[in-house]
Amino acid sequence: TSTSPQNPSDVVASAPEVSAEEMVNIIARSRAAQKEWGANAMARSNALRESANALRTHSQDLADLIVREVGKPIVEARGEVGRAIAILDYYAQAALDPNGETIPPTTPGFLITQRVPHGVAGLITPWNFPIAIPLWKAAPALAAGNSVVLKPSTEALGCALRVAELFEKTLPKDLFLITPGHRGTATALITQADVISFTGSVAVGQSVVATAAGAGKPVQAEMGGQNPGIVLPDADLALTATHLSQASMGFAGQKCTATSRFIVVGDEKRFTEVSDAIVAAVEAMAPADPAQEGVLVGPLITEVARTEFTDAAAAAAARGGRILTGGGNFGDNGWFAKPAIVTGLSLDDELMQEEVFAPFASITRVKSVDDSITMANGVRYGLTASIHGRDIEAIIRAATSLRTGMVKVNSPTAGVDFHAPFGG
Repeated sequence: TSTSPQNPSDVVASAPEVSAEEMVNIIARSRAAQKEWGANAMARSNALRESANALRTHSQDLADLIVREVGKPIVEARGEVGRAIAILDYYAQAALDPNGETIPPTTPGFLITQRVPHGVAGLITPWNFPIAIPLWKAAPALAAGNSVVLKPSTEALGCALRVAELFEKTLPKDLFLITPGHRGTATALITQADVISFTGSVAVGQSVVATAAGAGKPVQAEMGGQNPGIVLPDADLALTATHLSQASMGFAGQKCTATSRFIVVGDEKRFTEVSDAIVAAVEAMAPADPAQEGVLVGPLITEVARTEFTDAAAAAAARGGRILTGGGNFGDNGWFAKPAIVTGLSLDDELMQEEVFAPFASITRVKSVDDSITMANGVRYGLTASIHGRDIEAIIRAATSLRTGMVKVNSPTAGVDFHAPFGG
């Protein structure tokens, strides 16, 4: 069952949990559908294009559903639907890409490679991009000739069911199936599908990888971030404050690409200027109903998530950190919270090392570009980073030294191109 985070009494969707026994039948149906689907690239291309058009026709309804189910601000929800449509359009064409090559043989004859579908792709997806992430995984899997069995996050069940309903008219029967459930459902999917893709938390992702490896299944997992935003001494203050505030607090910070560590290069005066500008920008982003135009910060996804956020702010203060803004609950209905910025934490503090999936960020001063690189690289994550400044030599030195898959210059960490490698 999923409920609206801004109105917890609003039940958005409900469905019975799929058992391990039921999964056997679901995988068998999916495998049967895949055989014919994998044989005709042109049919796949046409079906994916029709699927994109189905989303295009219902784009406003889908955006409204995203807002209702996960509390994403309407401007971002519209953007997500647009991204999902673009993904389907792109992979509709990719279905016709070459699927092999010829290699000069060392003996008479021909040596040819051919890429073939795995079979059933088992997808386990999060709630924060309830349409775009499932389709970012499903579209290439389908284009390559696989069938898809999706286990969405319970908090995003309604979006998954709605997409599947639309695809009933554009894709062959049983090619795109939804399996509601929790850990037991996911385990059954992992052990029975042919290839696995996961996006979510580190703890769950590590379990998914271990289960897949034990079953001999290829697996891909994307598991969070602790993304730095480096501010050089010559950075444009207004632009930097806008980018960092929105990248950290937009959608209540519930993105794996959100900026969670502001690293300011310079003296105390510069640090104060940057800090004050970012705090002012964050305080201007008041939490509100995500369905309203212009709202950038909605609720956290659940009461548990909000409690984890307020606990993190309290822990920061208890360990010597100073809360510059926010950190508490906001309003009487829904899981809203005041975005928080904290300073004074050491790099080895858990709050600096681990992801807080909420509108929570730290700000730290360092003396040099080299120090900013050291601090940025001082965590186990390496998803994305941003650098704001004008000194091209310093920017290039930092960009080539950061151990992150994506580096963005004078641009927010959040927001990436779907046709480029995610995470590098």
